[in-house]
Amino acid sequence: MPRNRYPTIRKGADGLWHAWITVGTKPNGRPDQRHIKRETKTLVEDRIDELLDQVRGGAVVKPGRPDSVAQWLDTYLTTVAPRRCDPGTVKDYRSKIDHWVLPVIGSTRLDRLQPHQLEEVYLGMQRAGRADSTQLKVHRILSRALEVALRRRLVTRNVAKLIDAPTTEQIEQAALTREDAVAVLDAAAGRRNATRWSLALALGLRQGEALGLRWSHVDLDRGEIRVFWQLRRRAFDHGCDGACGRRRGGNCPQRSMTLRSAESTVLDLSKPPDSDRRTGLVLKSPKGKSKRTVPIPDQLIEQLRRHQTEQGIERILADDAWQDHGFVFARLDGQPIDPGPDHREWKALLSAAGVPESRLHDARHTAGTMMAALGVPLQVVQEVLGHSDLRTARRYVHVASEMARAATERIGGALFREVVHPDLHP
Repeated sequence: MPRNRYPTIRKGADGLWHAWITVGTKPNGRPDQRHIKRETKTLVEDRIDELLDQVRGGAVVKPGRPDSVAQWLDTYLTTVAPRRCDPGTVKDYRSKIDHWVLPVIGSTRLDRLQPHQLEEVYLGMQRAGRADSTQLKVHRILSRALEVALRRRLVTRNVAKLIDAPTTEQIEQAALTREDAVAVLDAAAGRRNATRWSLALALGLRQGEALGLRWSHVDLDRGEIRVFWQLRRRAFDHGCDGACGRRRGGNCPQRSMTLRSAESTVLDLSKPPDSDRRTGLVLKSPKGKSKRTVPIPDQLIEQLRRHQTEQGIERILADDAWQDHGFVFARLDGQPIDPGPDHREWKALLSAAGVPESRLHDARHTAGTMMAALGVPLQVVQEVLGHSDLRTARRYVHVASEMARAATERIGGALFREVVHPDLHP
């Protein structure tokens, strides 16, 4: 490539200094020329040097007025992120950006953003007592947004990659002991949808996966469950762009719900029992690449058969009130179970079983830990639980080793008794 000659700088009739510089070739084959005009000759030279550095680096910013950080992040969250992320995830991203990022660097020109400015954002979050994991999430949002900006030639570098990402310590997986898990299942016996908790503790189904399971994806003859969907609650958006004056989109007379491809609305909840917001229930694909077929233990097959029979009786009793959505776990009228009441049922079971406070997601960790304690290969644990990364399954090993040690100590106590030496104890 021929060496670029330094452009001529002239003072125009308008009193400003002007220069033209060629920085490459446009897609149509014509030269990509940039016109520079500044108040002083030095400022023009600075801009020329900046463009020449971009040419040498192989990445020249597109012409036109550069966006501010706030403008680009709004574009990213409005047009880019929704194509990859769940609407609820995008709302979470926007909340974090609005609260922590924009007040610090929102007015900065995107192409002039410096690495130390990102560090100021994270330092502010740290001083405010935000968790390391929250700082890391903000960093990942910014890094992804800046990477897209780099590909679109809005910046010449991704400054998020020039600093160390906030670090987080690995959270130790919490799991119920075998005795606590059995106590929870005993407490669930006799209640409606008791098998729902057997699936959680034995197969590690996520809450949404269990509530979104339908009979068409359960093959009791072959002993398999196809985990292809999950049920999630989603808030409504304003259908009037906020003209109604109501704060929440669910209270808008023209409310709407954003659905991605392969998603479907199951239920419009006018007012969920545990919320003052209007929301809806949506069927969507499981988290990440978690679609999977899971074998069912024989004991659980029998429970599911009994549950299917009991649900058939409820359907007869409900008569015309029954709404057939085909869910394995449903309300008395066949409607899907909202995640809120389902969570409260878990807490009630813990209380009834006398088990220490535990998250609903810990039932999933319990399944993984028990499989690891029984010597199930981690690749199999990963497949059953639907983890996309084997490193996630490895977290169960530490807890499982403690369970194994406790088990061997109990065996030792049962098999061996203390030997008393006659010479030492006359």
